[in-house]
Amino acid sequence: MDDVAHARLHGGPDAQGVPPRDFSTNSNACGPCPGALAAVRAADASRYPDAGYSRLRGQLAAFHEVDIGRVVLAASASEFIFRITAAAVQQGAQAVWIPAHAYGDYAQAARAHGLAVTPEAGNARLLWACEPGSPSGAAQSGLADMVDRARPGDIIVLDRAYEPLRLRGAPSLGARALDGVWQLWTPNKALGLTGVRAAYALAPVGAGHTVAALNRFCPSWPVGAHGVALLQAWTGSDARQWLAESLPVLRGWKDRQVRLFEESLGWRCATGETSFFCAIPALPAAISLGDVLAALRARGIKLRETTSFGLPGRVRVSVQPPAAQDALCVAWRQIMGA
Repeated sequence: MDDVAHARLHGGPDAQGVPPRDFSTNSNACGPCPGALAAVRAADASRYPDAGYSRLRGQLAAFHEVDIGRVVLAASASEFIFRITAAAVQQGAQAVWIPAHAYGDYAQAARAHGLAVTPEAGNARLLWACEPGSPSGAAQSGLADMVDRARPGDIIVLDRAYEPLRLRGAPSLGARALDGVWQLWTPNKALGLTGVRAAYALAPVGAGHTVAALNRFCPSWPVGAHGVALLQAWTGSDARQWLAESLPVLRGWKDRQVRLFEESLGWRCATGETSFFCAIPALPAAISLGDVLAALRARGIKLRETTSFGLPGRVRVSVQPPAAQDALCVAWRQIMGA
């Protein structure tokens, strides 16, 4: 494997192409959202977007009921992760705190900028949170306390990529606490359009100096015409209604999928609160999980193994329609020789 591929372990398409049955990404399996897809297809790619994104930023500000000066656009969540890490270093950060099991780009960005990753939140000036978290889909333990204990100058970033795909539970932070943290939003997952790269962040109240730093670090036109169309659709009533209607469907599929995995395959599932969850597959001692996942991939089924999240011996699986669930069970039994 080349260095770039090794450093970026993700779900979704790979060297073998697009998996016909893809449990490896957290995209909304009810998608793509028809209205958002139509907007992306209708985007005028023959022209640059407005370099200041005035209309888009205004729509996002109105959608979240915040001042437009708090809206920071990004090419993707990953791009923002690297950019705000650079801004934190410029402001004197020497260490970053990251949840024990989290998206790898938080640590990747820290390493790229020479920051130490510390296990003690009190030693860091840049602190990452993700709720609901990946790979677990669960609440982040101690999040409210971390925000309460924040010192002036701390940069707390709450990744809210999976909040729109929450099937149960409630956020740990209320509106007042949320105004004190950076909120990172990536609607492409919720809308089932992960191939369109676009994201945005809401700055905390009073964080104008960091907003200015992020703007200085930002290249021109970070979001292309298709990303603009996606984010504009995200703020509209059609997309919101479609998303709301998809959640009960995903909830029913999830209940079926967990039941199937536990009762038919003997897996142990930690169900979390979202449309994905972690599971420990039942394996004979002589069979490695990696070999089984490779055999599944050869049959057109892809699961995400979670060693890169610090959880060896587990998989993260997205909720998929019943036909995909059944196909996985059949393929698993074939590989196990059952």
